[in-house]
Amino acid sequence: MSRSVLVTGGNRGIGLAIARAFADGGDNVAVTYRSGEPPEGVLGVKCDITDPEQVEQAYKEVEDKQGPVEVLVANAGITRDQLLLRMSEEDFTSVLDTNLTGTFRVVKRASRGMLRARRGRIVLISSVVGLMGQAGQANYAASKAGLVGFARSLSRELGSRSITCNVVAPGFVDTDMTRALSDEQREEIVKQVPLGRYAQAEEIASSVRFLASDEAAYITGAVIPVDGGLGMGH
Repeated sequence: MSRSVLVTGGNRGIGLAIARAFADGGDNVAVTYRSGEPPEGVLGVKCDITDPEQVEQAYKEVEDKQGPVEVLVANAGITRDQLLLRMSEEDFTSVLDTNLTGTFRVVKRASRGMLRARRGRIVLISSVVGLMGQAGQANYAASKAGLVGFARSLSRELGSRSITCNVVAPGFVDTDMTRALSDEQREEIVKQVPLGRYAQAEEIASSVRFLASDEAAYITGAVIPVDGGLGMGH
């Protein structure tokens, strides 16, 4: 049976691959996006997750068109990389407000319908950087590490209502962002990965779909690394 799925930041990269994976599986999929055009084949909802009013309006639109959200994938995020001594307050707080507080906003709103239905799947997209750290990304790493504690707390709060909350932590993924790096930078990154290559966005999407499936009904509070071995031990 088709479910109502919402993917935040779903108009490109990992988010788009996740949205397409659910749509290909027969689900009704909506994606939020801040700029550009929404992808074809899914419901595009313009929304900046740092604005609570836009989040509420986005949910109302999704609920009107495909019913209460049964699967939420919180993927929207930004980076503002800078070494600590050069990092401004705004660099730090803007990343936290989007990546962590923005996730709080969309999860809180989705949980309302899930609690009523006594079922639901929540998947948060973190990063290997949140587990092992990265110079120049203290803001990003802090925001992505925060998702782990957030998810595990929600697992304890919502588990009695058959709502699972898990985290996927991707490593380096072949997206427009990483393709913009120089060949030398790309080669240096690959040297750190035991599998010796970048992930494809579809490989991240497969793990997300699994966590939202019936087969994963007894998995909650888990952190699933999809990083080619990069972060092992963290």
